[in-house]
Order: sequence, then C-alpha cells, then structure tokens
Amino acid sequence: MTTTRSAAKAEAATKTSTEAAVATGKRLKSVITCDLEGRLETFGKDAEAVFGYSADEVVGKARVSLFSPGLVVLGHVASWLETARREGAFEGRTVFVRKDGTPFAADIKITPTKKNGVQIGYCGVTTPRPDVPVAEAMPPISLWTRVFKWLVITRAPFLTASLVPLLLGAALAVAWGDVAGAFPWGLFSLAMVGGLALHVAANTLNDYYDWTSGTDQANTDYFMPFSGGSRAIELGLVSPKGMRNVGLAALAVATAIGAVLLTVRGPELLVFGAIGAFSAIFYTAPPLRLVARKGLGELFIGLNFGPLMLAGMAYVVSGQLDARAFLAGLPVGLLTTAILWVNEFPDARSDALTGKNHLVVVLGKAAARWGYLALMVAAFGSAVALVAADLVPAGALWMLAGVPLALWATQHLFRHYQDRELVRANAATIGLHLVAGLLMAGGVLWG
Repeated sequence: MTTTRSAAKAEAATKTSTEAAVATGKRLKSVITCDLEGRLETFGKDAEAVFGYSADEVVGKARVSLFSPGLVVLGHVASWLETARREGAFEGRTVFVRKDGTPFAADIKITPTKKNGVQIGYCGVTTPRPDVPVAEAMPPISLWTRVFKWLVITRAPFLTASLVPLLLGAALAVAWGDVAGAFPWGLFSLAMVGGLALHVAANTLNDYYDWTSGTDQANTDYFMPFSGGSRAIELGLVSPKGMRNVGLAALAVATAIGAVLLTVRGPELLVFGAIGAFSAIFYTAPPLRLVARKGLGELFIGLNFGPLMLAGMAYVVSGQLDARAFLAGLPVGLLTTAILWVNEFPDARSDALTGKNHLVVVLGKAAARWGYLALMVAAFGSAVALVAADLVPAGALWMLAGVPLALWATQHLFRHYQDRELVRANAATIGLHLVAGLLMAGGVLWG
C-alpha cells in the first residue's frame, strides 16, 4: 500500500511539474544516459517531468525502449544509434510515450558516451514539442517494419530449431529406404507447417507466461534477440492477451494439421502431438513450469527438438516407426539444448530472482560453462557413435565440419560468460545448430 501511494504521489508531482513548466513557458530538456544494452543509468529531474517516471522506478530497472512506440524501436532506433556512433551525434524528431500511455512529439539528440576513449553507452537529450502534432512527428513506418513486427512476436528466426530436425527426419527416412513409392510431398509439407506452428505456439506462450509471472519485467540483462524472449509485450507490439491468443491460434493450427495426419498415418502420431503440445504450454506455464524444475526444461527441449520431432517426421513420410530415428535425433537435440543453455547465461540473475531455476541458475555461470562443453562433446560424439554402430549413413559425419565453430563458441563462452561479448557465442551456437544440422541432412541424402 505504501509503495502504491508513493508511486501515485510521484506521478502527481510529475504531472504538476510538467503543467507548471508549460504554464511558465519553460522548455523542459530530459537528459538520460544508458549503457550499450540500453539499460538506464541516469534519469534527470526534467526526464521525470517529461516521461512521468521517477528515477527510482527506471534506473537500473528498465531500458530506453520503454519510452518509444514499438514500431519506432524496430524501424529506426538501431539506425539512429549507428549514426550517433559513426558521426558523433544524431538529431531528429520522433514520438515518445509517457508512463500514462500518452504519446508526445519531441526533438531528440543522441550522442555516444565514452570512458578512456572507449564507448560505454549513449546520452539522449529529449525536448518535448507540444506545438507539433504527434502524427506529424511520427517517423515513417515501412511495410517491412510492420512485417518484421510479426517476426519478432513469433520469434521466427529461431524456427530453424524445428526446421533442422524435420528436414533430417525426412532425409533419413529416404536414406533408409523406408519411403515406398514417390516421396509424399503433401504429407511432408503438412508436417512441416504443423511442426513450425507448434514451435510458434511454444515461443509465444513462453513469452506470455514469462510476462505474467514477472520474469520479463525483472530481466534487464538480456541480449536481443538471443535471450530474454521477444520483448514484444514490453515494446507494446502486442498486448499480453494478444500474445496468448497468437499462441493458442498457432496451437490450434498444429492440432488441426495433426488431426489430418492422424487419419492418414495412424494413432501413433497422437503421442508425438500430445508431448509437443504439453511441452509448448507447460515449459513456462504454471503449475508445472518445466523450465524452473532444475533440468526438466533442458531435457524437454532436447527431446522435443531432437528425437521426437525427427522421428515424428520420419514416421509421417514413411508410415513406419523406426527406433533408429529417435537415436538419430540426439545430435541435433543436444545442439538445440546448447542454444537454450548459452541463452540462459545473460538471463540467469533475473531468472533466479523469479524462481526460474534452470540448470545455469542451479550450477552457477562458472560451472555451467562445463555443461555447455559437455553438450558439444555429446552432440558430435553421438553422431560418430551412430555412424560407428551403423544406425545412420556415414554421410551424417558431414556435420563434423561444424566442430571448428563449436570450439570457437566454447572458447568464447569460457572467456566472456560474464560480459556482453558473450552475445557472439549466442549467435555462433544458433549458427552451429543450423549449419551442422543441414550438413548432416545433406550428407545423409548424398550418401
């Protein structure tokens, strides 16, 4: 109750100071500084009057994207920062959003902040322009930005985690000679759409439950776009209810496609679909919240995006359940787990505060580095073992071409697990999964 009253008093004081400034003709100039990730470091008195937040509410607890419409952030902010970095300053006009949700026109000047000649962040000076209509000040929003919005909401670039095992499952079914007659392109296409829809459901429901649990609000350490979720709700690109509805719609699409495939291939597919839907919902949804169960989250991710998805696709295109397909999914499943693992590093502090006790939180960052190394060894080692046991064609060893990238990513993680340079290991791990998985599928088909 005391906190609520204090916030109300601060907001009332802010409103009064803003009205007083307008009445006297004073032009407020908000000065804000942030680090290279956008985390607020200073927030002056004029900034409090302009935006309606107190310094205590946002310094160290929010990013500067909080003050801009989401489409402006997606379409313009990166280029403004690049101009400031390259030319020493960026000046322009834009629209910001106050704490109460009202937009206002303003002039903005962004300059890099440096320490000992090295850039450490940015300084933004905002001058409200009550004489300029909001519509006139709004930067143009391109069609691409509006499309990109949905790529952000669904986290579409991460759908490669589904694409790889689905393609590999089809490739192995062909290589093993399990496909009788012509390749069933229709069933393959349906399974691809269904698998990707299930992944979209997992992404969006994950974001919804991370927001409603307070995990996202507590996290200011994330590396966009690799960790911390999509931040689409935070940016105002979609409401929490809207995010939930996107997830449920994607789940409905996956269910409908599953029902069609079920009538063609048989009831065994129900098991694959049920496990996938269960994981998509309860990875972050209460009461199970698998991600918080000290390893269950990592286990379910590895199984779903490896053995289960690969074997499910092999069954769809061939009509046969093959135990080899489950084992063949181990390498890509382990690499998918490695993506999750490295992305948990920047989120570990806030995840621990909100009870999201995944293995990086449980082990601690220093020890968790060895877990990442173990995943790399297991992923490539399992591929060699599968070929040695004659369970998969020798062409699967093409994936070993990814070993140098795995070594680099591991070395980089060990060196930078506590600083922002870690982001390069995040990106490398995603690239490794895609490259190694496609090489494995290509080698299988070539052989």
